[in-house]
Amino acid sequence: MRLFVLIIGFFLSVSAAAEVTIMSYNVENFFHPSVDSLNPDRDFTPDGPRRWSYVRFSRKTEQLARVIASATPDSYPDFVALNEVESDSCLIRLCRKMPHYPYRFIHFDSPDKRGIDVALFYDSTRCRPLNARPVQVVLPQTTTRDLLYASFLLDESDTIHIIACHLPSQLGGYKASQSKRDIAKALIRQLADSVLHVSLAARIIVCGDMNMPPKDDLLPLRNLMLTTQKPLPATHKYRGIWTCLDQFYVSEPLFDHAAARVFDARWLQEEDRRYLDLRPKRTFVGFRYSRDGFSDHLPILLTIDR
Repeated sequence: MRLFVLIIGFFLSVSAAAEVTIMSYNVENFFHPSVDSLNPDRDFTPDGPRRWSYVRFSRKTEQLARVIASATPDSYPDFVALNEVESDSCLIRLCRKMPHYPYRFIHFDSPDKRGIDVALFYDSTRCRPLNARPVQVVLPQTTTRDLLYASFLLDESDTIHIIACHLPSQLGGYKASQSKRDIAKALIRQLADSVLHVSLAARIIVCGDMNMPPKDDLLPLRNLMLTTQKPLPATHKYRGIWTCLDQFYVSEPLFDHAAARVFDARWLQEEDRRYLDLRPKRTFVGFRYSRDGFSDHLPILLTIDR
């Protein structure tokens, strides 16, 4: 009987290890309080209008670490893609808040005018980076965040490709700004096509804040947030309307092996007194600071059954 229990435990552990989990999270203004020479934005500094002190920064870091640690039931996610990160200094501090997990990260400074970038944590015990580079999104008369492309050897056996992104915002109106997002989406397609040109069996995941509802697939990739389920998945609330700005896309080899969901724990949300129901619990609402806040987005999770 004891031998039987050990054998069952072994196969369960192998099965659990075979799963891959990816988290995507817009962490909303994760700035280090020191003045960054590459970033002209001074709002999030001790002398700025938000009085962004080291105490407040440390609390924000603790809150984000709590979200990452709670997102999956038995362990941390294998990958965590973050939007709105200012610098390596923020990521180093976040790693230190999770000392029992072997995360390393990939980050490149982008030309975004606010100095906010995309970053990617990975479990260094399972994932060995093969290639990583920023891909600049060239827009007319303005700048935006780079895409982050990275490939990994997973468990020394399978290759996985991740494109983390934060598409141009809706500043100036949804329709007026759509052409900028179309440029970024075309670049994502180009990246995916270049990978699939080498191998049609390539496993590609695109994740991030798309700054638009999940209206279509990004051929040859499938949008996993397009669904008929009720209620519809939602990650962001603006003027009382919930939308799913944060999305996952996957290539064909993952169509039948990947499932996405919103991590919508009640403690990540608060009462919306103006528009009723709930809303994400933010660090700032206007200039009003909340030490118990997290972000104006809810995170999303992707599970791949290998």
